[in-house]
Amino acid sequence: MKTLRKILNGILNILAGGSLVAMVVLTTYQVVTRYVFSAPSTWSEELVGYLFAWSTLFGAAVVSGERGHMNIPVIVERFSPLGQKVLNIFSEIIALVFSAAILVYGGITVSQLAMGQQTSSLGVAVGVFYWVMPLCGVVMVLYSALNIIGIAKGEISLAASDEASEAIAKVEAERKA
Repeated sequence: MKTLRKILNGILNILAGGSLVAMVVLTTYQVVTRYVFSAPSTWSEELVGYLFAWSTLFGAAVVSGERGHMNIPVIVERFSPLGQKVLNIFSEIIALVFSAAILVYGGITVSQLAMGQQTSSLGVAVGVFYWVMPLCGVVMVLYSALNIIGIAKGEISLAASDEASEAIAKVEAERKA
C-alpha cells in the first residue's frame, strides 16, 4: 500500500507541477504576444483557464492523500483513542463518498454531456478538459480507502501535529489558571 501511495504521489506531483509550469509559460507567451507583437493569443488564455482547474484538482488529490483535508482536531482529541480512530475513519468515509459521487459519477456525467461542445479557441471538445474530475475522483477514492485501511491497522498516526498539540496544551493551561 505504501508503494501505491508513493506512485500516486509521484504522478500527482508531476501533473500538478507540470500544469503549473505550463500555465507560467503560456501566460508569459500570452503577455509577449499581446504587448510586444500586438497580436493577443486567445487559445493560450483559454488553455491556462483549464490548466488552472486541473492543477487545483491535482492539488486537492495530493492533500487528500496526505490527510490534509479540513478537520477539527480539538474536538477529536477529546475522545478516547478508539473514538478518535472511529471519527477519523468516519471522516475518510465521508471523503470517499463525496469523491465517488461528485467527482467520479458527476464528473463522468458532466464530461459526457460536454463532449458535444467545442471550446471557442482550441476547437477541442469541452468534455475532454472535464475528464480530470473523474480521474482525480478515482485517485481520491483510492487515497481514502488506503487511509481507512491505514487508520484501522494503526499504520497512520492520529496524533495532532506539534503546533496543534502545543495550541491545545496552551488553551488547557489557560483554562486551569
